[in-house]
Amino acid sequence: MQEFNGYERLSVRLQDGVGHVTLNCPEEYNRMPPAFWRELPRAVGALDGTGSARVAVLSSTGKHFSAGLDISSFGSARGADLDAGRAGEAAVRRLKQMQASVSALEAARFPVLAAVQGGAVGGGVDLVAACDVRYCTRDAFFCIQEINIGLAADVGTLQRLPNLIPDGLMRELAYTGRRMHADEALACGLVNRVFDDQATMLEEVMAIARSIAAKSPLAVHSTKHLLNYGRAHSVDETLAYQSVWMGAVSQGGEIAHHFREKQAGREAVYDDLAPLGDSAG
Repeated sequence: MQEFNGYERLSVRLQDGVGHVTLNCPEEYNRMPPAFWRELPRAVGALDGTGSARVAVLSSTGKHFSAGLDISSFGSARGADLDAGRAGEAAVRRLKQMQASVSALEAARFPVLAAVQGGAVGGGVDLVAACDVRYCTRDAFFCIQEINIGLAADVGTLQRLPNLIPDGLMRELAYTGRRMHADEALACGLVNRVFDDQATMLEEVMAIARSIAAKSPLAVHSTKHLLNYGRAHSVDETLAYQSVWMGAVSQGGEIAHHFREKQAGREAVYDDLAPLGDSAG
């Protein structure tokens, strides 16, 4: 097992191709102060940079997955000495940095599986919406909290949830700020499965992660990339792009390797992806 050190709000591990990013401030319900928004993209980048991470699990500790943005850490005093224009520019820049932090989950070359217990509130919904697949415990709930404190969700929930659940339901949640509990999340397709407890959920999600890690990482990366591309493009545009992508990222070697190993009665074991520059965590 490889452990990546130097994080205040997260623990980051990599074993047998499976990365595991854990929110580890349960006494604070895993709220998200500025340090969190700096550390999340660094953690995802560290895993991706190795080239050996083929899938990652995003989980949490304690009673709740995350209570969301720590509003007290983003006080107006930071811009008290600036005029309105400069304070506004700084605020926009901070927001873009937070958006980019969450988008790192989507941009990673590997799929990210979210395992949610208790509440995923505000920024917690931003996180799970940016993951590829979601699972939760029976006591889980999801809440677009921003509307309850006089804000519009602005870190990705409004952009990603319409791709995951029916538009009318998504708008209801965004306008009312009510809680969506596990049974409703399963019924509408936000989560794939509901588990009785967190330990069972992590065991099962890790098993799913290992099954993904056994596949060709080049094929899995290509699949994620093309699925994400297709959300913003027509079928014809995506097919045309896929022709270009597959021409550049040939999987011919992978296919031949699979059939050679199958003929020999063995499971194919695939090479890692190339590292991304400096992968220090």
